[in-house]
Amino acid sequence: MLNLPNILTAIRILLIPIFGYCLFVEKYIAAAILFLAGGITDILDGHIARKYNLVTSFGKLADPLADKLMQLTALAILTFLGKIELIVLILILAKEFLMILGSVLLYKRKNFVVSANWYGKLATVIFYLAIVLIIFNSPYGHVFIIAAVLFALFAFIMYARNFKKINKSLNH
Repeated sequence: MLNLPNILTAIRILLIPIFGYCLFVEKYIAAAILFLAGGITDILDGHIARKYNLVTSFGKLADPLADKLMQLTALAILTFLGKIELIVLILILAKEFLMILGSVLLYKRKNFVVSANWYGKLATVIFYLAIVLIIFNSPYGHVFIIAAVLFALFAFIMYARNFKKINKSLNH
């Protein structure tokens, strides 16, 4: 279903390769603007979808996918540029892979779409802040990236607990 929130999500997905290119060639101001534009469209699409009852299955799947692709693109390029340690990228890739796998399993089994929770959203906000700080070589960027990884791992633990609970309830 094509509606404003889904269009905003699609725009965010289209921004990812442009953002990635700008970051890779070290056009940091352009990269930061595109990255923040992605974050703003994320906030807007969720708000509009909930306020005007425009929540769709596409949005529930594509919105977090767009977030993950934007974050992973940033982390991969910043790792390649030597601005972030490889372990950060590995941990987040593993977490995202396991969460996507769990979501796909629930969706395939019972057409159940897992929605985002507040701790996942908080981790995303901290990641956005950390990435912008790291892009501009702020001394606080690494503190925020550690906090973002910790919140992301906490979100994963909570997701795993919910997955187990949902999976159990779907079996009955």
